[in-house]
Amino acid sequence: SSVWKVDVEVGERVVAGQSLLALEAMKMETALTAPTDGIVTHVLVEAGHQVDTGAPLVVVGPDAGGQDAAGIPA
Repeated sequence: SSVWKVDVEVGERVVAGQSLLALEAMKMETALTAPTDGIVTHVLVEAGHQVDTGAPLVVVGPDAGGQDAAGIPA
């Protein structure tokens, strides 16, 4: 798969279900969404990068409410 677009930046507050990035494989786009509310602490890929299955792509850390961090794998 390759990263088609990245919809978030480090420091951005996200809500559960919000699109983080889109992957493209075999001419089909798949959106990856935030599993929980939080703050984007790391964006580990850029548009155009090839990614392996299971590779970490975006890290969403705890927000002011103290929710657990969640890594978003491919």
